[in-house]
Amino acid sequence: MLIGLVGKPSVGKSTFFKAATLAEVEIASYPFTTIKPNTGVGYVKVDCIDKEFNTQCNPNHGFCINHKRFVPIELMDVAGLVPGASEGKGLGNQFLDDLRKADVFIHIVDASGQTDAEGKSTENYDPANDILFLEDELNKWYYNIFLKVWRGFAKKTEMEHRKFSEAVAQQFSGLKVREEQVKSVLRKLNLPERASSWTEEQIQKFASELRKESKQMILAINKIDTEKGKENYKNLKERFPNLIMVPCSADSELALREAAKLNLIDYIPGEENFEIKRELIPRQKEALEKIKTNVLEVYGNTGVQQILNFAIFDLLKYIAIFPAGANKLSDSKGNVLPDCFLLPQGSTALDFAYFLHTDFGENFIKAIDARTKKILGKDYVLKHRDALEIVTR
Repeated sequence: MLIGLVGKPSVGKSTFFKAATLAEVEIASYPFTTIKPNTGVGYVKVDCIDKEFNTQCNPNHGFCINHKRFVPIELMDVAGLVPGASEGKGLGNQFLDDLRKADVFIHIVDASGQTDAEGKSTENYDPANDILFLEDELNKWYYNIFLKVWRGFAKKTEMEHRKFSEAVAQQFSGLKVREEQVKSVLRKLNLPERASSWTEEQIQKFASELRKESKQMILAINKIDTEKGKENYKNLKERFPNLIMVPCSADSELALREAAKLNLIDYIPGEENFEIKRELIPRQKEALEKIKTNVLEVYGNTGVQQILNFAIFDLLKYIAIFPAGANKLSDSKGNVLPDCFLLPQGSTALDFAYFLHTDFGENFIKAIDARTKKILGKDYVLKHRDALEIVTR
């Protein structure tokens, strides 16, 4: 799956991206620092099962700190969108097209009120405007894509007596639209049965709802450690009670991860504290103290890790599964619990076997729960943090 970072310029998208991936990207306080999308590897955090087996894992991918397993995911930082992006303003068409591949969006919102609608420096700007404009631009983006082909597509679908939800999913597969999402939208909206008779307003309504279903979004309310950040976050929660938003300080997370990388502190991403490991110069000590006082003690974390986890586990509804032998946790090279994979919620033991290798799926006999040694059939529905061995003939 792919997470897309969206928002207007200069809100901290590249800082969030760098904090989540520690990739080298340009960070500057002027609009359109990012022109081509940056892609990198971030991580979701899972309680590792190694502690239950009194051992220490050796991940092939990602890493594990103090029995907290970090499983890789892909992130994409897209250049800032401005009002009118869906009509091409600010290279909007190009930037929006980059978002087609994303499965879920994280909207980075500048809670400081110090950047205007186009990302230029200002004072006392209302960040609620950014939430409204981005929703509007994304909805117009979907609508414009649908409107270009709708009449011909709808008539052809009816003439061929094709299933409408299936036809829509196939026609707009480039947007990663799935059939069940189309069905969900149709159940929600009371639209005429014949899609070819829909008015432009009805097409717009359908496209907007489908965008919300196929590109779900979480709001990262960034810069909450600034003078106006805390107040603006409170106001945004009151104004948009139905939107998912998390307070965030990407700057603080980046500083903590960089300090941990330099072995100055012990820090597990997403935790509420850190431990200083060596003598710091006054400037370093002051910066860390500020993060502790203004962010960690107020909000419990910087928000970055929590947002990534929410996007994958709550919005996209994935679960983490560990391949593990019933009698042996290590692979042929001696690595203990080397893998942890993310699968869609509702996956079965057979799905997991096919995920590991086609041969495992085709020759599946049974699965064994590594914890309980219980034998599981192919229809067993996987649970988050299951540890399974697949037995084949």
